[in-house]
Amino acid sequence: MLKYLLKRILFGIGSIIAVVVIVMVMIYSLLDPIRVFAQDAVYNKTASNQREIYRNTRWKEYGYVDFVLYTDYLQKQVKDGEIDEDTRAAAAVIGKTAEDDSPETEEMVRKFTEEYQAQGYTVRRLDADVNKRGKYKNGGQQQLFAVRNRPLAQRVVEYFTGLLEIDSVHYVEEDIEDRGLTFTLHDPLYEGKFSPAIIGNGTKHKYLLYCDSTFPYIHQNMATIRLGTSYSVNTGLDVFYTMTRAQGSYVMHPTTFPTGLQEESADDLHSATYLAGSRTSSLIYENRFTDDYTVVDTMKGGLSKIGYSFVIGIIATCLAYLMGVPLGILMAQKKDRFVDKLGTAYIVFISAVPSLAYIFMFKAIGGSLGMPVTFDVESPSKLIYVLPIVSLALPQVANLMKWLRRYMIDQMNSDYVKFARSNGLTEGEIFRGHILKNAAIPLVHGIPGSVLAALVGAVITERVYVVPGTGNLLTEAINKYDNGVIVGVAMFYAMLTVTSTILGDVLMAAVDPRISFTTKDR
Repeated sequence: MLKYLLKRILFGIGSIIAVVVIVMVMIYSLLDPIRVFAQDAVYNKTASNQREIYRNTRWKEYGYVDFVLYTDYLQKQVKDGEIDEDTRAAAAVIGKTAEDDSPETEEMVRKFTEEYQAQGYTVRRLDADVNKRGKYKNGGQQQLFAVRNRPLAQRVVEYFTGLLEIDSVHYVEEDIEDRGLTFTLHDPLYEGKFSPAIIGNGTKHKYLLYCDSTFPYIHQNMATIRLGTSYSVNTGLDVFYTMTRAQGSYVMHPTTFPTGLQEESADDLHSATYLAGSRTSSLIYENRFTDDYTVVDTMKGGLSKIGYSFVIGIIATCLAYLMGVPLGILMAQKKDRFVDKLGTAYIVFISAVPSLAYIFMFKAIGGSLGMPVTFDVESPSKLIYVLPIVSLALPQVANLMKWLRRYMIDQMNSDYVKFARSNGLTEGEIFRGHILKNAAIPLVHGIPGSVLAALVGAVITERVYVVPGTGNLLTEAINKYDNGVIVGVAMFYAMLTVTSTILGDVLMAAVDPRISFTTKDR
């Protein structure tokens, strides 16, 4: 069993890598990178040389290119001690054309060009874009930079090596006192009450481990999953964070800040991260915090995208099995009778009618009965869940009815059933002990997939009922050419698919004694 699982896990990991690589090849090789600016308002407002700089700056953030501005190169030279500040200031001003450069600028431009051309960069100089009177056009200031395309193999390696970010006491580059970790049984945020916590200094997160009254009660910031950074759907945020952060209105609560200040706030102080110089940059921060761990998330009253999708999906799945299994059994037992024909008509209807059509039909019927037809995260009523759940459950019910009926009828005609009858077993004993058990085995394999699929969400259902779940995330990213989100969601889907397949195999082996993952010597 262990050998089989290890083999399946290794094959699963290989499949996940293959899926992500294929998606990245399609995105970064087949799509024109200029498309990522389709809905970028800033890009559309820039012009001339400034647009070129903005485009390459963003492409660097998106992973398309490596990009270095001449001014950044000079700053690095000062930091490394290669030149002093006076030299940098003298060489920083480049002329409108190369002929207008000062001797100091000309020398540093030569070094800049030689250094980056040796690394495979293309050094580009954009002369000043001026009008007939010699004045700069909008965005027409002269520019000098080096750029090179990033190999796809490098992007793939960097993506997988960056999937898991481990916090470290060496995260903060500035000199700070008492760099290290502190374990306490009494979290300062709980005013000395018993609450174990690990607090860092020099780490990205102040609280690496802490406890509170929210499920799962023990929380950690030591390891962070990084699926990919969004640059249009949720600008600057990681895909995993986008899917797991709470939504809705702020939840205000009495908060005691590290300085002792008490006020009603939605700040989650356990999420505090480091930002150099932030405490002294604002009087608000200075009154609340004693160090530069000032960047905090806020508490909100709603669920996350995964939360809404999972709640709707798991209830729909449970409802489908509670309805579909008994109805499928009844259809098999009453084959060719009225119940079977009625169930078959329902199955044909669900299979024949496009999903979008019957979802809108359920929405219209629900609306006429006074049910909420638009999901509102601020609504206290649980009725907002009813129509999305029904729309998801009814097709699953039809699918379970269809396959369970077929499997059971196949089993009823098997030789072992005839043999059981000849041995004097009652129809009830044959049904419970043989037919139902064997017919349910194929359905059991799909249970883990059905459960984990709830995390993915339902694209059409969530869009129709405006559910803020994960189902709409991929389509939104595709429409906005948000490549980071597309890759991240593809990675998430692949992981769930592999996991559900392995769990399905294990569950089948537990139900069916004929299935074994071990080989025996004969």
